[in-house]
Amino acid sequence: MNDTSNLKESHYQNDMDSENICNNPCPIARSLTFAGDAWCLLILRDAHAGLTRFDQFRKSLAIAPTILTRRLAMLTEEGLLEKRRYSEHPPREEYVLTAAGRDFLPVLFMIGAWGRQYRGGGQLTRFFDAETGTEIKAIAVDEATGAKIGTRPIRTVTPGES
Repeated sequence: MNDTSNLKESHYQNDMDSENICNNPCPIARSLTFAGDAWCLLILRDAHAGLTRFDQFRKSLAIAPTILTRRLAMLTEEGLLEKRRYSEHPPREEYVLTAAGRDFLPVLFMIGAWGRQYRGGGQLTRFFDAETGTEIKAIAVDEATGAKIGTRPIRTVTPGES
């Protein structure tokens, strides 16, 4: 097996349930407990666009209230959103991004960049830097080397290996 595909098969043979994924040493697998769900990703997208209230998310996504309730609870439990009360009478809460939720924005942009390239076609939403007015073109770069991720071989080291 070459270095770029040197993922241990045994890491991915478990059923795709949350308990197995959360115990998996692979950070990609662990992140999929919530990031593997399209609704969660779209809620995070909308939260980054400034939506905070249940009805705002529901209107934007055209999602069933029961599904939205479950996904908001999951994102809150995972620490990407936190609930804040904005009204006492009647009691109402909003959902705001945590530091972990804010740090997820580059992931959303990378998914979008991939989608633009491989799932594009027709009119697509574009994103611009609010200060400079330039269109955002997301790429993933390794901080240590400065190389674009995917342009160099990758070696995977699992816990217990050197």
